[in-house]
Amino acid sequence: MDSLSGLTSQPCMGSVVEALKGTSRDSGLDTDRIQQISFYWEAVRTQYRAFESDLRFGASEVYLHEMPGGQFTNLKEQARSLGLEMRWHEVAKAYADVNMMFGDIVKVTPSSKVVGDMAVMMVSQGITPEDVIDPNKEVSFPESVVNMMHGDLGIPPGGWPADLQKKVLKGQEPITVRPGSLLEAEDMDAKREELSGILGRKGSEQELSSMLMYPKVYTEFTKAQDKYGPTSVLPTPTYFYGLDVGDEIMAELEPGKTMVISCLAIGETDEHGEKRVFFELNGQPRNIRIIDRTHSAANTPARRKADDDNELQIGSPVPGVISTLAVKAGQTVKAGDLLVSIEAMKMETSVHAERDGEISEVCVAPGDQLDAKDLIVTFKG
Repeated sequence: MDSLSGLTSQPCMGSVVEALKGTSRDSGLDTDRIQQISFYWEAVRTQYRAFESDLRFGASEVYLHEMPGGQFTNLKEQARSLGLEMRWHEVAKAYADVNMMFGDIVKVTPSSKVVGDMAVMMVSQGITPEDVIDPNKEVSFPESVVNMMHGDLGIPPGGWPADLQKKVLKGQEPITVRPGSLLEAEDMDAKREELSGILGRKGSEQELSSMLMYPKVYTEFTKAQDKYGPTSVLPTPTYFYGLDVGDEIMAELEPGKTMVISCLAIGETDEHGEKRVFFELNGQPRNIRIIDRTHSAANTPARRKADDDNELQIGSPVPGVISTLAVKAGQTVKAGDLLVSIEAMKMETSVHAERDGEISEVCVAPGDQLDAKDLIVTFKG
């Protein structure tokens, strides 16, 4: 559609239809209908403006890196979240380098994302293609790269580059068959019972499918619904941006049951990082305390940084959130053992020990937000 095209690889449908009109390739499509649909999506797109890419023009650089259109915009946002916005062209060059290291693979979802994960990791850590290939240099590969080299996405014609695959897997044996053939049949009755336990009621087939295909995401979704209620009844702008003082909305919980919500006033942030919101619910005055996330983020204490010259200190290779903590103080580890996993913008990076030794201090906990080079663990000297 016109309102959803033109910035990456999709031409504007309305322009194509008009350009071919009266020729042997005339589409026969109704331009009035095309415009009606485009106007609808133009209004929808406006509501999602905060999540738009800042791309405002075409880029022939695509012939260098060969990113699919959707991957191009997604990777730009991923690079921005990791503080690499001003180094985008380095990321694009790294994407091309990674693609060739992997064997010039077919780049579609999810393989294109794996290439992108590796590219942003290399740029953020200052790692060159030569470092990646060097068998004597330790590299913390994104989890998506490990899974792909393991064969979880399938095997390309001719297989993966053997030396790189060996380095990525760190002794793990790859699979050599179609990944789906190794899956055991799911006990659907047991899964339905599990879903009922999560929801506290009988789940629909759609909810069951969501849980089976996206177990982690679906679990997080149900937790949010338990905490905040049926957020799907909120108007899109309200869900994303909240209500300003004086705004009023009508939320239909179910046919015949509508809630009228009016925002009356918003207080100042207190010493606990909270503010009080005054509102009316169906004409009745209410108030609630909420966390001022902007204030909380600004007052988060700075973390210690790892010293690059101190081999006993391990820092975070990328900004992100600690998703898995695999060690504790006093634990003995060997080179290659998992220390932590860090998740950022759908990319998970595993940090492994580069040496044998005993963990002296663990400086993070699951859920902690880190910046690059924040200290994760220290070894005893």
